[in-house]
Amino acid sequence: MAFYKDFEKKTRQQKRDAAFARGGFEDEGSGYRSARREGGRGEENPKKRYLNGKNGYGEHMPRNQKADRPAYEKSRYEKKPQDKPFRSAPRRDENSGRPAPGRDEIYARPVAPAPAQYGPLTDDDGDVVPNENLLSGRNPIREALKSGRDIEKLLVARGELSGSAREIVQMAREKRVPVQEVDRARLDAITPHHQGMLAFASAYQYSTVEAMLQLAQERGEAPFLVLLDGLTDPHNLGAIIRTAECAGAHGVIVQERRAVGLTPAAVKASAGAVEYLPVARVTNLANTIEVLKAQNIWAYAADMSGEDYTRTDFSGGVALVIGAEGEGVGRRVLEVCDKTVSLPIRGKLDSLNASVAAGILMYAVMRQR
Repeated sequence: MAFYKDFEKKTRQQKRDAAFARGGFEDEGSGYRSARREGGRGEENPKKRYLNGKNGYGEHMPRNQKADRPAYEKSRYEKKPQDKPFRSAPRRDENSGRPAPGRDEIYARPVAPAPAQYGPLTDDDGDVVPNENLLSGRNPIREALKSGRDIEKLLVARGELSGSAREIVQMAREKRVPVQEVDRARLDAITPHHQGMLAFASAYQYSTVEAMLQLAQERGEAPFLVLLDGLTDPHNLGAIIRTAECAGAHGVIVQERRAVGLTPAAVKASAGAVEYLPVARVTNLANTIEVLKAQNIWAYAADMSGEDYTRTDFSGGVALVIGAEGEGVGRRVLEVCDKTVSLPIRGKLDSLNASVAAGILMYAVMRQR
């Protein structure tokens, strides 16, 4: 019991250090357990040492030793980096019941996408339409109709036939302009500013059948006209106009409906021939043929069931009728024509391109003239 000699004279800290140096009181058989030691092994919990800011010997830790703490102690005092961004709990709006925006949505709003860029303006065939041939908005279309400008087609958004739109459509129909109702999305794909209406103006001014006959009379020649029945390809139309001008024709006649007109693509394909050759547009091709026949002009329709073109007499006034690829010349037009002529086919295919067939027949007419 020598350990307890003068023990009461020691301070509390000296008693604690002396007991710690001896490894506790178990060697004396007292069974004493310190209230500050855990586990029954006479060892103080190391976490409590650092909680009290002291080392294991009751002394305060220097600042330069704080980095020597165990890993589990560092995690308590040092903030861990968060791997995932903060997301607030889903909430519901009291009025609408929809999910309310969270913290991420409020402080990190997405950037609005850039407005869609509109590409070149194109017509139904995908050909680029110059700005001067596209009329958008109600006032420009109304004034174009009043001035007598040639309009190829008027597109109207469904549900827009009211007020001034109804008036413009009525004016177009009186001037025999084709009117077509389409979805608004189709107009939006062409131009963003249309007010529910778009019009495709002709790239060149149309002439008349009377002006063509007057041109033939001034030249002192028998009339030579080319009539196109249901042709829808603007490139074929431009090529036929070009060949007709080279072959000495006095004009080309097209239909108003269900056929192509003087679109920018057709004018471009003509390679400038529209500057010298008149192009007329009529409502009924069969009635026009009847009028020409009354003036001693013979009508020849290109058809596979006709006679060989090399044996046909093309002298005198000629009205050469060319049909569309596939359908050919319509039944009503065939009935009013005087003759049908054909081109011999030796290959596997059963037809020629419309512009190629027209070119062969036009030069056959020119050779006999």
